[in-house]
Order: sequence, then structure tokens, then C-alpha cells
Amino acid sequence: MIFRKNEPEWLAEAIIYQIYPQSFQDSNGDGIGDLQGIINRLDYLKSLGVNTLWLNPCFDSPFGDAGYDIRDFYKIAPRYGTEADMINLFEQAHASGLRVVLDLVAGHTSMDHHWFEWEAKNPKHPQANRYIWKNRDFDKEEGPTRDDFISNFFWHQPALNFGWETVEEPWQDSVDAPGPRKNREELRKILAYWFDLGCDGFRVDMAASLVKQNPDFSGKPTGNIALWQEIRAWMDEKYPDRILAAEWSEPSRALKAGFHLDFMIHFNAVGYPSLFFNGTGTLPYRDGPCYFDDPGNGCYVSFRDSYADQLKKTAGKGYISLPTACHDFQRLRCGSRGWAGLWPAWVFLMTQAGVPTIYYGDEIGMRFVEGTAPKEGSTLTGVIAPNAGAPDGERAGTRTPMQWNQTKNDGFSTASPKFLYLPIDDDPKRPTVAQQETQSNSLLNFVKELLHLRKTHPALGADASFEILNPDGVIYPLLYQRRAKSETCLIVINPTASAQSIRVKSSDVELKQLIGNAVEAVPREDGLSFQTSPFGFAIFSVQEAD
Repeated sequence: MIFRKNEPEWLAEAIIYQIYPQSFQDSNGDGIGDLQGIINRLDYLKSLGVNTLWLNPCFDSPFGDAGYDIRDFYKIAPRYGTEADMINLFEQAHASGLRVVLDLVAGHTSMDHHWFEWEAKNPKHPQANRYIWKNRDFDKEEGPTRDDFISNFFWHQPALNFGWETVEEPWQDSVDAPGPRKNREELRKILAYWFDLGCDGFRVDMAASLVKQNPDFSGKPTGNIALWQEIRAWMDEKYPDRILAAEWSEPSRALKAGFHLDFMIHFNAVGYPSLFFNGTGTLPYRDGPCYFDDPGNGCYVSFRDSYADQLKKTAGKGYISLPTACHDFQRLRCGSRGWAGLWPAWVFLMTQAGVPTIYYGDEIGMRFVEGTAPKEGSTLTGVIAPNAGAPDGERAGTRTPMQWNQTKNDGFSTASPKFLYLPIDDDPKRPTVAQQETQSNSLLNFVKELLHLRKTHPALGADASFEILNPDGVIYPLLYQRRAKSETCLIVINPTASAQSIRVKSSDVELKQLIGNAVEAVPREDGLSFQTSPFGFAIFSVQEAD
């Protein structure tokens, strides 16, 4: 089943900006970011050049996992505002040419959800089937323990019952049992509720976690694919201009399931960690040096092979996104990667195929703040989900408040510092939006230029082809080609602190540099030589010579 023919046209032009609501902008002085704060910053977001906002969960929650433990899918968490505030955000964003994508936790809830509370009090009732109960004989006065039900991430996030690939235990349901059918119907109701209010789509957390597999399952898992294909077919009929983005990290499976987009990150489809994870932060990369690092000891081959495989399998079916970072792992500016290394990394990420995603604050070079105290389940210790990352990874350092200007709390909030959701980065040289807006050579203005180039050059767009041109054995610099019907671009990137060069065979062409620093293209009898200084980069438009 292929859905691309029904894909919303706007997705091909999307540039996503991820907002962690707690940390973006506080409008009422309580120390926590909110929806009105986002509304107040829409002019900035439009000026940056993004056009699609993705908000981490905003629904009512006890915040044991920073909002990924949902208590009520139909209510905005009071810390962020009200449903009226969310509708206002939709309307104001749309008036500014921006779309708003929310975050949906489809596979589990909080233990505080009224569904779970009712079933815990009525464990043997025929309608107690929204959750996966391994044992229903627990003491109702004491309540269930973590061993009585299946969880999805932390133990206190009970998994919703969408059935099992194969039923092997008496407490397991098939995907067509009453509980799974009820949950699939509820999933459509939740989507429809927010679509009708103006939401433009959802990013689905742990999208492959709904239908369960037993440990010895040896067949090809199809339950989650079939489930989401059903949802997508319904959306194509009822809401054809809305999108679903997956946290699946295996685009070939996610897009087959009907998602419009999948984030290729740190699990399932390998490659991303080998590019950026440098041994520090939330998820240190332990398999070797990363590619984007000063010493130049990394390798791009793992990424190249995985990415090429995913692009081939997803061609014409949807999009891949390689984000600058996210709320679950460290920012680009982390550990040994300093300022100079950010420029080539940004060129790489904004010139990939598919849809780019920017994590808030990365555009000004906010850093992963080592030693930030845990907050609302930010520590991965105790995670039971497979592929969740390092067992002791700390995520708080990538969730610190947005740094706007030189006023109190960097313009994030007027609250006393002790009441802030997380502390402001204490580096006295920390960057701010206000500083960088006035500096012509700032990272912020460079990012704006990159996004403008992407929008104005078809070869840099979502649907243009991608091909790494490095000869075998040549690791640095990285040379790759993007090609659309009407245009070809060459991109050269040296993410190391040493000069690097590469020679490639080519036809007789003329190169027009669109943007660049410290890269020289030298014609040779047998092709081209690109000579790069440390941290050099360039984007060339390729034209056939007369």
C-alpha cells in the first residue's frame, strides 16, 4: 500500500522547528514556558525561515516523564494554558504562514489517567481491556504493582492494549479483540478532535510500540504497520491535508505504515550517532570516533550505507528527517565540538534529502549543559523500553531555557531563577538571539541564509536526489551531490580541524559558489580538486561549461 499520491503538498516545502514548550518562552512569570509564550515568538520563528512548528506534548499530565505520561488526551496541561490558548496558537500561526504539529503518545498513558484508575479498581470487569494486564488478581485496595501490567517506557507508563502479533499467553489479546479495537477507535477520536480545532498533524512518540511482540517472535512484524495504514487511510479520506510523523527511526517501515515522515535518529536505522555523537551528552557514542569532530578520526560509511538504503526504500513514499538534535539526546554543540564545527554540521543537515528539523536554540548554538540536575523523568535510568539509549543518560542538559536576550533569565521568564523549569546555562559567553541578530557573521544569520538557499534552489529541496561522491578510502572532506531536474548542486564539507582535499573525476562544468568558507575548487585535467581549510564548507551550483 503506497500513500504518496495523497500527501499534502505543503510537506515537501516544510522546515520543522521543534519546541520544547516548558523551555521556550514563559509569558506569565511562573518559570515555565507556555502557549502564549510561543505565540509571542511567532514573528521570530517566521523570520528564521521555518514554516512548521512541532511542540512536545502539551496535554494534561502529572509530568513524571515531562508530559509523555498523558493523563487526558483532550485537555491542555494548565501549566501551558487552555484549549482556547491552543486554538489561538493555531490561528495566529496559520495567519503567519506557519503550521503546528502536536506530539501524540499513542501507545501508553499515565497511571493517573481515568482509564487506568477505573480498570485498577475493576480489574475483572469485561470492559477492563484498554491496558495489558498480566495479573488481575492484585489487591484492589493496594492497587496494582509494576509486575501486574505491561509498561511502555518508564514502569509508571502503562501500555495501551493494541494486541499482540501472536498470542502466546492467556492474558494477551489478538489485534482484533475488543480492547485493541476500542483503542484504535479512540486513537481516531483523539486525532479528529485536535484536527478539527486546527492542528496540522502529529508526531507520534514510539510509533512502533503499539502492537506487541513476544521475545521469541520470529515472523515479520506487521501489526503496527497494518494499524497505522488503517489510520492513514482514514486520514486521507477525512483529513487529507494533515500529516503524521513517526518516531520509528526506520523510515522504510514507518512510511510503509502510512506515516508521511520519519526521523532517522539514534536507533533502528544506524548512522546518525556515527556522525554526531562524540562521547559526551545524553547518548555517548561508544563504537568509535564520530565524523563531525575536530581530530578527523571518524567515518561516514555507516551513515552512507544506511541512508542510501533508506532513501531507496522510501523513494516516492514520504520523507526522512535528520534533526539537528532533539529532547532525547544531546545538541550539536556538545563536548569537544566547539563553535567552528557547527558551521559544516549545519550545512550538512540543511542540505539533506527529505525534511529538515531544527531543535529550538540550535540555531544560535545553545550547548548541551553537562551537570544539569534531572527534571521530570529526564534521566533514562530505569527505562524498560528497548532501544531507549544509554541506561544512565541524562536529558535535562538538552532541555534548558531558550536564550533570547540579555535581560533577566535571558528573556525566557521574569520569575525568580529558583522557580525556572530548568536553570539558564551558566556560561557567561552563552549566545542569545538578540546578540546574533545584530552580527552579520553569526550562526543565526548563517542558518537563515542556509534556509533561504534551500527554499530557492530545487536541488537542495526535499525531493532532489542525494549521492556521496567520495572515492573509496577518501574520508575527509565529504563531497556529495544533490540533483533535481533543473539543477545540480555539489556540497563540500570539512568538519575537522585540519586542512583536507579531495579529487574527483568530472565532466567540463562551471561551479558557482552559493555559500562557502575556506574551500577552493581547482580544475584538473582529469576532474576537480577541492581543497579545504579547517572547518571549510561550500555549496556550489553546477552548470555545464559552454
